[in-house]
Order: sequence, then C-alpha cells, then structure tokens
Amino acid sequence: MWKGAPLQSGGMTTSNDKRNVRTDLPLMSDDEGNVVLFHPFIPDKAKDYVCDTLSTRWIGQGPKVERFEQKFKEVIGSEQSPISVGAGTDALHLAYVLAGIQPGDEVVTPVFTCTATNIPLAHMGAVIRFADVQTDTLNIDPNHVRALMTEKTKAIVCVHYGGLPCDMQELREIADEWKVPIIEDAAHAFGASYMGTPIGNLSEFTMFSFQAIKHITTGDGGMLMLKDSGLVSKAKRIRWFGIDREAKQGGIWENDITELGFKYQMTDISAAIGLAALEEYPQMIEHRKKLFSIYEKELISIPGIQFVGSRRTDREHGAWLCTILAEDRRGLQAKLAEHHIESNQVHFRNDRYSIFKSYIEEGAYPHMDTVEDQYLVLPLHTKVSEEDVLRICDLVRKG
Repeated sequence: MWKGAPLQSGGMTTSNDKRNVRTDLPLMSDDEGNVVLFHPFIPDKAKDYVCDTLSTRWIGQGPKVERFEQKFKEVIGSEQSPISVGAGTDALHLAYVLAGIQPGDEVVTPVFTCTATNIPLAHMGAVIRFADVQTDTLNIDPNHVRALMTEKTKAIVCVHYGGLPCDMQELREIADEWKVPIIEDAAHAFGASYMGTPIGNLSEFTMFSFQAIKHITTGDGGMLMLKDSGLVSKAKRIRWFGIDREAKQGGIWENDITELGFKYQMTDISAAIGLAALEEYPQMIEHRKKLFSIYEKELISIPGIQFVGSRRTDREHGAWLCTILAEDRRGLQAKLAEHHIESNQVHFRNDRYSIFKSYIEEGAYPHMDTVEDQYLVLPLHTKVSEEDVLRICDLVRKG
C-alpha cells in the first residue's frame, strides 16, 4: 500500500481552496529592463520561411510538414516514426487512441502536470488514477505507480517535469510486469536523455510540444513518436478525419471512411517556423543548458532553497524549466518582482480542479502536499543572459 511521506500541515484542501490565489503579481510585460518568465524562440529566418510558404500552393499540410517530421527525428536522434499534429494535446490524445484506451480503462498518470495530459483521458471516459510526485524532481513517483496498478490498468503516463527524465527503468519494469505501454509526455524534455538514450526512443509513445514557449515552437504544434511503425498509417488517418490522405491525393482512394478521426494535422506555415528553429537548435539548447548549470551551481547550497531536478549521472536535463522549492515562496516571488524579474508556478496539481474531482483520492498525494506551496519557476530562455541568472541567484541568496 502506498503511504509516501507524512502529510504536512494543512493536509488536503478542496478545489475551492483560495490560498494560492493572489492578485498583486500580474503578468509582467516584456519592456526593456524586465526579465520575463517565458519568451518564444523565433529565429529571424522563420519570417523568410513563412513568406516562402505563403507563395506556394501549400499553406496547410504539405511538403514542409513532412520535411519537419524527418528533420525533428534527425535532431533528437530517434529511430522511431514521427507524426506531426496541431498541438501537443492532439499528440497525447492520438497516443491514447492508438493505445486502445476505452471508457472504464484505468490510466496511471501524474497528479502534477499540465491539464493537457489528463483532459483527453477524461473526454475518453477513462478512469484517471493520479500518482504522487517525487519531492526532489516533481516527476511521477514509481513507488506510487506500482501501488496503483490493477488488472484494469491500460497505460502508464509519465511527464518529464522541467526537462528531467523520469525514472524510466523503474517505470519500464512496472509496465512490462503488467503488460501495458508507457506514454511519455515529453513537452518539457526536448534535448533530454536517459542512460545515454535520447527521449523519443524509449517508449511505445512519446509526445513533444511546440507550443509558443517550448524549446522550439511552430506557433502551436506537437509530435508523436511511435515505436511501432505498424501504427503509422492508422495514426495518419486518424489525424485527418479517418481518411487515407495519401491515397486520396494519389487518386486511388475508395470513397469511404471506416474509422473515426480528427482534424489534428500540422500546417506548412507552422512547419516553416519549426524548420527555422531546428536549424538553430544546437545554439539554443547549449544556451539553455548553460543557464541551467549556472542556476544549479549558484542555488544548490542556499539555506531554505531546494534545487529541483539536480543533474544525475544517468540522465541529461532538457533545461526547459528551472524550479526551486522555497520556504517563503510568496516573499521571494514578490522580491524578485520588485527587481523586475518574473517568476511563477508552472502547472498545478490536477486534483485541485473540479473537472477531475471524481478521480481524487483523499490524502493520497503527501509528497505533492509537501511541495505545493514551495515550488517556484525562474526565467530560463534564449532572451535571458548569464548576467541575468547571476543577478537572480544573488537576489535569491540574499532572501
């Protein structure tokens, strides 16, 4: 039975609890002098690539989408099959459909994640079994995952929070024991690896996000990496109404639809932005990882501060988020804001939302209870300089 860590003061609260609501720290503008929490990475050449696309007959799904899929596969070093879609949420839903999840099936998934991880499961009528987090990584806790597994479990979903890969070896052992697939939400984990293997190579299904503030963006978009190449044709049909698009364009399509699909395809306009970003991926990821390493070095030994996701020898951090646990989070956040530095919480525990209330198990997430009022995300993106990071660390150190 899962017990986890002892409950901290306050324990479980309801979805109507307002203790985390504040109105004194609104979204910061990106005026000169402000260090904002997020900023899109858009290379200058993206404008030219988009303009070039607008002069062709293909502004929807066309040849640039296919080029982007293959370039992305090459950049992340994956041997799996890429399926581009209109959003990371689309990619997750597509993975759930391909995994055969049906109403009433149980899916073990993190309690702490973007709602995009779990909303498609609710739409599908699945039974969401929320698993607690590890306090030092904010990733899903394999010990709780194991305790939640039943004969009704259809899949395990894991999220590589901030860019640090989950404990994939332990999750794989559990998945193999119960004969279920792992679906990786790698929205944060572009450029990460586990035991020398790039994320996007490990599991049956891996989703990447190209939402506006991710490592690279296509405006919005996503990619699903498929381990089983036999699912590629079905995936392509489902992302386009259930129609075999290649056969239709080739003039050999039988005018029939035999399976329900969606409108999940990426456009060539989006792919053009993504192709420009992939060309500058090495410089972008090097910069982010350099900033992350400075944060880690400067913050790891400060009293009252815990650095989340410190690098491990068996995995490489993707450096999307820099997160700390602060004993006085609100005070620190206010102090940073006074110095024109934006910080905030990114994602919230899903059991707080009314839409998931039927899946909540009271008192089942003691680790999440412990860190809920402490985690704080600091700026980490291509517009942040090393000098900015050192100034932020100095402010954190002074308390």
